[in-house]
Amino acid sequence: MMPDHASYQSLLDAVERYFDLMFDGDVSRFDGVFTPSAQLHGLRDGSLRRLSAVEFKNALAAGPSPKSKEAPRLQQLLLVDFASPTQALVKVRVRIDTLLYLDYLSYHRIDGAWLITAKSFHVEHRYEPHEPMLRQ
Repeated sequence: MMPDHASYQSLLDAVERYFDLMFDGDVSRFDGVFTPSAQLHGLRDGSLRRLSAVEFKNALAAGPSPKSKEAPRLQQLLLVDFASPTQALVKVRVRIDTLLYLDYLSYHRIDGAWLITAKSFHVEHRYEPHEPMLRQ
């Protein structure tokens, strides 16, 4: 399904809001990125970790942001797949401090806004505190 240009651009804008949130940790914008019912799943250290949107928001608020720690910013958009004009899957790579994640983000267009309804994450690489970014 090929979306119209406006739908595609609005989804890319939503992905950019996700990248900004992951870097600066400004949870005042959290509800413009995730739905309240969003679920997050991923394996960390061999165990399945599940977080609700509220738990993830609280975790972001509790710790220092990568921006505040002057951590390098790395983000890549790897895949965009539209199921319909109101549903899409986005695959991204994003560095959050010393962890490089590969995320699958399920988006739904709700009342005209693209919001994440589910996130599946994978830790692809762990950086040493002063290790440079991986070359792509």
